[in-house]
Amino acid sequence: MNEGLVECVPNFSEGKNIETIEEICNSINHVKGVTLLDVDSSEDFNRTVITFVGSPKSVLEAAINCAKKGIELIDMTKHSGEHARMGAVDVVPFIPINNSTMNECVSLAEEFAKKIGNEMQIPVYLYAKAAKSPERILLPNIRKGEYEGLNQKIMENEWIPDEGPQKFVPKSGATATGARSVLIAYNVNLNTNDKSEANKIAGLIRTSGVLIKDDQGNKILDEFGKPKRKKGKFPELQAAGWMYDKKTAQVSMNLLDYNKTGMHTIIEEIKKEAAKQNLEVTAGELVGLIPLNALIDSGKFYHNNPDSASIEELVDSAVDGLMLNKLDLFDKNKRIIEWAAK
Repeated sequence: MNEGLVECVPNFSEGKNIETIEEICNSINHVKGVTLLDVDSSEDFNRTVITFVGSPKSVLEAAINCAKKGIELIDMTKHSGEHARMGAVDVVPFIPINNSTMNECVSLAEEFAKKIGNEMQIPVYLYAKAAKSPERILLPNIRKGEYEGLNQKIMENEWIPDEGPQKFVPKSGATATGARSVLIAYNVNLNTNDKSEANKIAGLIRTSGVLIKDDQGNKILDEFGKPKRKKGKFPELQAAGWMYDKKTAQVSMNLLDYNKTGMHTIIEEIKKEAAKQNLEVTAGELVGLIPLNALIDSGKFYHNNPDSASIEELVDSAVDGLMLNKLDLFDKNKRIIEWAAK
């Protein structure tokens, strides 16, 4: 049996300084047995998402290398951007692809957390399948309050880091690492510059839904004192309203399981909700890479005769239907994990 293939998708709080981004990428490329698949930077988000694959041992080495370089070069005291973040190296997930298991990726995350926490002396949290408590499974729970609230949050007993010191490190903030299934970061742009319009739609479709409030706008609490929520329409979906640029609001999403909630289902629902607000969907955006099967599923929805279509034709139909070619050329051979890793 071939050695397992693991994917790693670290997110860095730097999307403007090309030299810094190149140095981080170089620290990955120097590791034998690792293939750098994608580097996606956003100046407005001031964030870079890097995707690489390889054997478990090689991926771990590359993840440690690039995290150390990011911690060395990025200064969070000078950082600002649209995307939620809590640290210079914000999150480092390990994902099983071929002939690898979730348990292996949990072990990689634990080893990464211990190494970075101890050697770089920054707080590290374990999330998703590597989480040590239910409160830490979801990344938004760990990131809540973001970098600006970390100084106070980290001193609370329930937010003692899993590795590294229990202290606020102004230059670097904190890092989260974990093991998860393939996550698809898919955003949909609207023809408005009002972020609240995108946030309304996000609240309707995301799994967590929205807070229930009374006529005065106050949260309604349940018998345990927790805010009541009206659940959203789709499972395994995170969503929020962000700004793509100064003129364009977008519904920014993470699909945690595309088999339960596909991209075509989401964009079609966003079109309906946008129309109710007299808005239109103008483009779709994929951050990072995507599994081939996710595009095939959407291609079957959009193709006129999916039963007789080739895989290439289904992919083309998906790209068109999901509006992935509106903002820039969608290079299938670089954006589809299985094709990029060949």
